[in-house]
Amino acid sequence: MRPITFRRLRRFAVPALAACSFAVAAAPASAASPCAASAASARVSTLCLINAERAAHGVGPLRLDKRLSRAALRHSRDMVANRYFAHDSRSGAGFSARIASTGWMQGRSRWNVGENLAWGSGSLATPRAIVKAWMHSAGHRHNMLQARFHVIGIGIGAGAPTGGGSGRTYTTDFGS
Repeated sequence: MRPITFRRLRRFAVPALAACSFAVAAAPASAASPCAASAASARVSTLCLINAERAAHGVGPLRLDKRLSRAALRHSRDMVANRYFAHDSRSGAGFSARIASTGWMQGRSRWNVGENLAWGSGSLATPRAIVKAWMHSAGHRHNMLQARFHVIGIGIGAGAPTGGGSGRTYTTDFGS
């Protein structure tokens, strides 16, 4: 999976090139970590775990971005509320359009964006389980370790897109 560049988007108009999605089915890691999460800090824990993976692979850390986080959270909540799981919104708009609607791309002559999705329930809904699953998926791993990405938005919706009461739905929007 490759990130979308402005040039490629204009040329191909295919906003899903960098998109990756994943329903978690892997067992979570059991080791203690400085990135341990509580329900209130799942977003911070997810960022910590992603940055730990980036550091382990010689890639600089990502910074949280308010606008990317807004786009990510809105999408996670929408998927849960409307019981679907996709990079495209119910209207058919791709993730780059959702990001653009926050104003994130405004004033930028060049940009790259990417997105990872995941959901899980029970112990598979933790930031550690989600990041571990992403690292075991080539496209997700590529987005997480992409050196050109410098900022990230993380949105975690309560519930699963399947309509199940428990679980969490994750959206990470990457940008540079």
